[in-house]
Amino acid sequence: MKLSNEWFTALSESENGRLITISGRDELTEFVQSGKFKERVEITWKYEGDDKGMPTEAQAEKMEEIQEILRKAMEKDKLSILTGVYTGGEEKIWVYYTRTTRVFGERLNEVLAPFEQFPLTIYTEVDPEWGEYLDMYEMKEWSLE
Repeated sequence: MKLSNEWFTALSESENGRLITISGRDELTEFVQSGKFKERVEITWKYEGDDKGMPTEAQAEKMEEIQEILRKAMEKDKLSILTGVYTGGEEKIWVYYTRTTRVFGERLNEVLAPFEQFPLTIYTEVDPEWGEYLDMYEMKEWSLE
């Protein structure tokens, strides 16, 4: 299975009408069908955003740095795959599908240990059918070109 780095971007709204930018990973059919990534991990970073609920430039830069460090660490041996990123409504959410949440958590702690503490919350759920990903993937038809 080859992991692509093809992404699409779409816009949505939060429940309170705030803009949400969705970045979804494309070309993951083999991973979905493999049955090896049965658990979903959502990492949420809440922040005080601008008047539109988006992060400031400094916040966005720090979030992007952490996103890339985490993605590389989690995907290096295909332990986990970053499938979607939601930004807006004063939170950023990274969605991973993983082989094991236990090892995911250990690696997350290792990777973030050198940094100051971030306001992150972690949610996990067994999702062998990739329900969240498939719901998000439907947004591709409204993607920005």
